[in-house]
Amino acid sequence: METGKSLRDISPADVKKMTNGELNVLCDELRSFIYEKVSQCGGHLSSNLGAVEATVALCNVFDFTKDKIIFDVGHQCYAYKALTGRADKFDTLRKEGGLSGFPKRAESKYDCYDTGHAGTSVSAAIGIAKARDIKKEEYNVIAFIGDGSFNNGLIYEALNSLRILNTRILIILNDNGMSISPTVGGMHEILSEMRKSDDALLQKRRPGGETDAQRARNEGIALLESFNLTYLGAVDGNEVDEMTAALKQAKELLKEKSVLLHIVTKKGKGYEFCEEHPSITHGVPPVGEKRQREYSQVLGEELQKLAAKNNKIVAVTAAMTDSLGLRGFFEAYPERAFDVGICEENAAVLCAALATEGMKPYYAIYSTFLQRAFDEIIHDVCAQDLPVTFCIDRAGISGADGETHQGVFDLSYLSLIPNLTIAAPRDTEEFRRMLKWSEKFRHPLAIRYPRSGKSSLPREAKIKRGNAVRSLKIAAGTWEYLCRFSGAKVTVIAAGERCLSIALKILRALEEKGCSSAINVVNGRFIKPLDTALLSALRGAVITIEDNVLCGGFGSDVQRELLLQEQNEKIPRRIFRAFGYADRFIPQGAVASLQKEYGVSCEEIQSYIEQVLCHT
Repeated sequence: METGKSLRDISPADVKKMTNGELNVLCDELRSFIYEKVSQCGGHLSSNLGAVEATVALCNVFDFTKDKIIFDVGHQCYAYKALTGRADKFDTLRKEGGLSGFPKRAESKYDCYDTGHAGTSVSAAIGIAKARDIKKEEYNVIAFIGDGSFNNGLIYEALNSLRILNTRILIILNDNGMSISPTVGGMHEILSEMRKSDDALLQKRRPGGETDAQRARNEGIALLESFNLTYLGAVDGNEVDEMTAALKQAKELLKEKSVLLHIVTKKGKGYEFCEEHPSITHGVPPVGEKRQREYSQVLGEELQKLAAKNNKIVAVTAAMTDSLGLRGFFEAYPERAFDVGICEENAAVLCAALATEGMKPYYAIYSTFLQRAFDEIIHDVCAQDLPVTFCIDRAGISGADGETHQGVFDLSYLSLIPNLTIAAPRDTEEFRRMLKWSEKFRHPLAIRYPRSGKSSLPREAKIKRGNAVRSLKIAAGTWEYLCRFSGAKVTVIAAGERCLSIALKILRALEEKGCSSAINVVNGRFIKPLDTALLSALRGAVITIEDNVLCGGFGSDVQRELLLQEQNEKIPRRIFRAFGYADRFIPQGAVASLQKEYGVSCEEIQSYIEQVLCHT
């Protein structure tokens, strides 16, 4: 590098002193650095590659020892982290106790706001700016947001406030035509016209002298400026010279008014494969990591089969078509496939409305993002008792993305909603059967599952044990025994594949000690309604295992039902213990390690069972 310093030694103050030539060299260094570290640790690759020049220019023009920047979602913050004293920590990226893949206030003084979900940056920037104004301080506040996030409804609530709250912020709209999947929606189309070159604006001249493109561009600018913004752009965000000039202009305008700087970038910039395949390189695993079969693949395959015979079936997603396994469905049935962009609430209401007209909607979404549609699930879907099926991917601990992406709350916030049935398949084979069964189910349904798993859990013959009642028939509120012994002192009820795998592992360990016949293992495949008949027949100790927080989860519901039965049916008191996650936000790390640390430890559960067996 022309400065004579390595990337690990570069500070924001150094970047401010660099010439444009040195800034370009720095961009090349950063891009290679990000590619190397993400290949090693996994992470968000193409989005970060595309934001390098914009980040370098920001650090050159602004002073982030006092100015503040909020990265919407945070998929594009790696270059910023490297330039703000964290380059030497990238070997720990997304690992337990290491550098987060998202902005974290606890991690650095340069991070002013934690992000991880789309659409929050403009609201946060306004709040920070108003605090600055009240305290009569002087610094700039910047929201760095992608065009995918710009579809989110929260952005327009924030812009509505910006018009009336009399403050000044800079919004950098990073327009690369992508979120995880290609960006869709009316605003995307408006931005597409606004970013066209002057040559394009001269085409298709209208009778009055104005081209179609010019008219669309002017209408888009007028819309944005109606929120009390000054519009600048569109600027090539992958050219440092253009970016620094535009940012200097924006910085000057900020003295009087809020500014929206529209930049155009290439997602995956600098690496041909990433540029050509931005969706599949949005988030990548470490090189060499082996993946199990993903539930999303099964979802896509099975929905296509069902849709081929049932023209009422529709698929809905919120900007995650490929990640949720729906690309094949969208190509086969485009008239019955809806990607609404990063608008999770809108998607839920859309599903409800489709269902009122006799359609059968399947809404595929990550657990962590479904939280955003909580109100609509209650009032639009469940209060009307509509046959919408929520296919909830990445349920339970998701791992390396940390607190904002752990899907450990859905059992708790969904279980309290009337009319909603909740299921957790034991493996991908049972997931297929649940999807087939769901086609005829006429009420709201949520099926939750982890990212990847086994096609089938071990058959009974692989473990020497008693009779099992393995039910291939799916019916709401029914469970199945995977292992059943007459006179067993302990019954373990596990919800979902991960928890059943733990239960079976414990069973094998106890078998080696000669006491496996003392426990039963139940596939608690329906979280709501519970299998009350099976529970009523239980005696001795009952243990639940769930890939969810304990508070308000599966174990809470089972315990309440056991107590009611004991009171109303005069059943002898049963020992009960629930295993789930502690009442804490769970950070990044490996799934198995986090499960063990936060409350679902195979060793702890086995130890507890052995204690029960010794004292009963």
